[in-house]
Amino acid sequence: MGDSKVETISRLAQWKIDNFGPCSYKKSDPFKLGIWNWCLSIERNRYLYIHLFPEPSRVSKEQPPIARFILRVSSTASSSSSSRRFYISPVHERVLRTCDDFVWPVDTTFLGRLIIDVEFLDLKIYPLNSQGGETSSIWPSDGKLQSVATQNTLRCLSRMLDEAIHADLTIITSDGTLKAHKAVMTATSPVFEASYHDSDNEKESSTIHIENMSQESCTALLSYMYGTIKPEDFWKHRLALLGAAKKYEISDLKDACEESLLEDLNSGNVLERLNEAWMYQLHKLKKGCFAFLFDFGKIYDVRDEINTFFRHAERELMLEMFQEVLTIWK
Repeated sequence: MGDSKVETISRLAQWKIDNFGPCSYKKSDPFKLGIWNWCLSIERNRYLYIHLFPEPSRVSKEQPPIARFILRVSSTASSSSSSRRFYISPVHERVLRTCDDFVWPVDTTFLGRLIIDVEFLDLKIYPLNSQGGETSSIWPSDGKLQSVATQNTLRCLSRMLDEAIHADLTIITSDGTLKAHKAVMTATSPVFEASYHDSDNEKESSTIHIENMSQESCTALLSYMYGTIKPEDFWKHRLALLGAAKKYEISDLKDACEESLLEDLNSGNVLERLNEAWMYQLHKLKKGCFAFLFDFGKIYDVRDEINTFFRHAERELMLEMFQEVLTIWK
């Protein structure tokens, strides 16, 4: 039949029915949107019932769609748009497998020429795993595009670092040398930015000494700056990274190190962490150590180590600890 064809453009499907009678049933030809072939059907039995469903196939069975869509049905007594009457559905979102999964009853006496529009707002693949799983739109979004762009940028930066592509900086560590890029270093650290800005000697500005770090730790630092650091490398070198973060004023790295040191706080390391918190002015970590020792009573678990700690601790830190004890006693 001539009026069974559905026209599509972008995410919109439109079915024009030339003549729909009072006791009629019609089904459209399949139309492609996303990875599925879809069908519309319409029937009258007191109400006007509109069905939307994927055409039965292996794809619709193994990868059923989760559709979010709006339907609109309109009737025109003539070709003039001014005489058109509309019914618009709310936004629907559901898994569609068969023709019975969605039906929209429209309380109308529309007869004659009908136009049914389906606007797909989103289409996702339903996870077949009954335990649940990630669903994602089959259409690209700004978030996806940004994610792809970010991943590509990180791959390029990783290659630049690993292969020393157009590297213009030599870093001398305690046990080796590394190659890097001034642009990345200056963008990450205001200390490096100032040192390159103030240097008139091209040769001097092309070499920096970080001799208080091993080559391995400095590689972890560079990986962080280039956005490619692995979690295991971060945890392994976080104390060295913490020192570098303070020295080179990399505040986000300092915050990340402080958070990680707080995450695995225990009786075996709390005094060491307290000393590090004092040394690097990590107020959140220091507060966490005090709470661990005094609020949670873990001071009794470190009785054997506390004397050694007091012999080497800074006077101001000891004073803060005693003040903390007095606060609790109050």
